[in-house]
Amino acid sequence: MSSPTELTSTRSPRVTAARRLVKRAFRDRDGRFLAEGPQACREAAAAPGILLELYVTAEAAERHADVVAAARAAGADVVRASGEVVASLSGTVTPQGMVGVCARVEASLDDLLDRRPTLVTVLAHARDPGNVGTVIRCSDAAGVGGVVLTEASVDPLNPKAVRASAGSLFHLPVVTGPSVDDLVPQLQRAGLRVLAADGSADRDLDDLLDDGSLARPTAWLFGNEAWGLPESTRALCDEVVKVPIHGRAESLNLATAAAVCLYASARAQRRG
Repeated sequence: MSSPTELTSTRSPRVTAARRLVKRAFRDRDGRFLAEGPQACREAAAAPGILLELYVTAEAAERHADVVAAARAAGADVVRASGEVVASLSGTVTPQGMVGVCARVEASLDDLLDRRPTLVTVLAHARDPGNVGTVIRCSDAAGVGGVVLTEASVDPLNPKAVRASAGSLFHLPVVTGPSVDDLVPQLQRAGLRVLAADGSADRDLDDLLDDGSLARPTAWLFGNEAWGLPESTRALCDEVVKVPIHGRAESLNLATAAAVCLYASARAQRRG
């Protein structure tokens, strides 16, 4: 299904309805969110029942004809829109001419654990949407079974988080909402060893690589970007581990530390 003429009014009801999805309250109410750019829209179209509408300029439609075709094949309403309309839905300085409206991606912790994952990413009180999206992308690349964001974390469907995930949001379960106190025991009962990543730990990643323990089913728990993990959370976990710093850098940011830990576990599990 496609709109026959170009949509040029940023005040049209459908554009207004799409634009308000930048706010979490409307995403929660409408069960929809925005995915910007050809990569995110391509992956959304490949996920059954996810892509509902595609707003695309004439230039972007020509440049990314494969995405438009995939959107149509997925049953999405392809709306030819002016650059001004698409820019009004975009959160970037230089819009790529394509924004999708997607059905909310839902996953429960039970659904995730029923898959018997051997590697899980947990973000505790993560507040930066760019970091969250990047960690989801790293998790996807490392073959992680799913990502869990605890209560008080940023919405992974925030437009900035969706952009940073580069389509990986549509590849793996992303669970939101559980408390750390409830989550960690559930992961442990599911056979996952919960490792807290913290720069002040006594043991480091090299120690776990040397003793072979990283080959075990593992959930990595990463803390808030600014204040890390409280002692109460560290005490819940099976072990607290730091990424070794061999140079003079003071520390690593959240996404970089997550990538290092997840790939170390992924390699150990493949070798094991």
